[in-house]
Amino acid sequence: MKDFLLVFRNDFASIPKGSPEELQALTKKWMDWVGGITAQNKLTDRGSSLAGGGKVVRPNNVITDGPYTEIKEVVGGYTIVKAETIEEAAELASGCPIFNYGGNVEVREINVM
Repeated sequence: MKDFLLVFRNDFASIPKGSPEELQALTKKWMDWVGGITAQNKLTDRGSSLAGGGKVVRPNNVITDGPYTEIKEVVGGYTIVKAETIEEAAELASGCPIFNYGGNVEVREINVM
């Protein structure tokens, strides 16, 4: 089996904002989805959501604030799964709750160094 990184992307404007009950229901959808992957013994690392701000490091030690919320698409988090093929990993990603609010999942194989 190989490890694959699932990167969760969404339009900044589409990130759910709701009541505590609505956000709790959304969190449950995410936990149920991850639980399904875990039940198949295909979860390598549950991952985490990412904070909105950070730093961008460029050549010549240029460090700026970012990424910027003005950017249309933001990376919201990640998960690492194990699968035989990238197609199988994409199938695992197909049930992700991010699709319910306009997001997408990038699937990338992790090359062991």
